[in-house]
Amino acid sequence: MSIYQPATKPTLYFIGVTTGKSSIMKVFPAWAEFLGLKDAVIKGIDFKLHDDPAAYREAVEFIRDDPLSMGALVTTHKIDLFHACRDLFDVIDPHAELMDETSCISKRNGKLICHAKDPISSGLSIDGFLGANYFAENDADLFSMGAGGSTIALTWHLMRASRGKNVPSRILVTNRSQHRLDEIRRIHERVETRVPVEYLLAERPEDNDRVLTTLKPGSLVINATGLGKDAPGSPLTDAAIFPERSVAWDLNYRGDLVFLDQARRQEEKRMLQVEDGWTYFIHGWTQVIAEVFDVAIPTSGSAFERISKIAIEAAGR
Repeated sequence: MSIYQPATKPTLYFIGVTTGKSSIMKVFPAWAEFLGLKDAVIKGIDFKLHDDPAAYREAVEFIRDDPLSMGALVTTHKIDLFHACRDLFDVIDPHAELMDETSCISKRNGKLICHAKDPISSGLSIDGFLGANYFAENDADLFSMGAGGSTIALTWHLMRASRGKNVPSRILVTNRSQHRLDEIRRIHERVETRVPVEYLLAERPEDNDRVLTTLKPGSLVINATGLGKDAPGSPLTDAAIFPERSVAWDLNYRGDLVFLDQARRQEEKRMLQVEDGWTYFIHGWTQVIAEVFDVAIPTSGSAFERISKIAIEAAGR
């Protein structure tokens, strides 16, 4: 017998770890009203980190078989859910195929579809706060801590040969476990790129501190570990020193946000640009809502600004 109850209204599921704490629970109803999604609701499904594959399968099978369950956004579990449920999908989009992850589940014409939306949403976010030609104009590195789905997506966006000279001088990825590093290396090998990439085991925050000392001024430094949201803390120690004029980006916008605090303490002295994950949150959710409910949502311009303002007001930011 399923632990899930059939939906009574068109329902978007949020598959994560602490979904009830997310601003989307306040933002989605406001967006749904603005977008004309009549009676649509959102519901969270929380799993433990690296949960039992059978648990992921039960959730996906329920969404597939329940008429008013429209689809889902998946965070934190993107890679694990993909590996557990790959055979359940009728269609796997090219990004999901390349990246071995599920960040969005939708249904269309009786088919269950797996999408990876992170390459799009992370790209929109990065290009939004860096500008169009940042790496072409700055001899800078990219350092991403955490080798999960977000790092796979954002490195894909920035490393492709099709970007010409607008790529980092080099990419460094650290992770606390080797198997995730092996996985991202395997995926990068399928991407056409000329950017050198280093995959470094960083079992302790001090290991990431040391990597920071090797970076060029102006580098992009990313907390993609989930620390500060899904678990407390930061991938850096308080002794870490950011490169001058670097951009510190925390993919989180809620939680204890220790990484953001560490960067802000050095913001003036080191001339840092500090960014949180709020715009990433907006792009990530609007990409999925557009897919699941088959509606057009702009990614820039006045209509996007209106959507952003609705989110800020609903979340009380």
